[in-house]
Amino acid sequence: MTLHRSSAPYAAQCPVRDVLDRLGDRWSTLVLQALAPAPLRFSALHRQMDDVSKRMLAKTLRGLEEDGLVARTVFPSKPPAVQYALTELGRSFIPHILALVDWAEVHHERIRAARLAYRQRSEID
Repeated sequence: MTLHRSSAPYAAQCPVRDVLDRLGDRWSTLVLQALAPAPLRFSALHRQMDDVSKRMLAKTLRGLEEDGLVARTVFPSKPPAVQYALTELGRSFIPHILALVDWAEVHHERIRAARLAYRQRSEID
């Protein structure tokens, strides 16, 4: 990877930062994972992710749509039905999400133990 500098700050040029700013947020990866099996309407997606506010879910979906990872389809009905689906680009990210999920499941207890040990050391200091 060749880095070339221009007048724009490095963070704005870095593809890793640019992509991880979106996919590393609290909800985006979970939304993509929820949409992996099949398209969902907003309300069904919200039921699956009931710990996210409707406002934050809508904001997350807009960002994923802006990045080309999710497609939004409006069906003409009363009231209009809106469905969200992964795009080809979004589907290409699913194996990486699954790898992350697998890693987290394998190492979760070790991470929790490390956090506990850290907190206990911090209380002593």
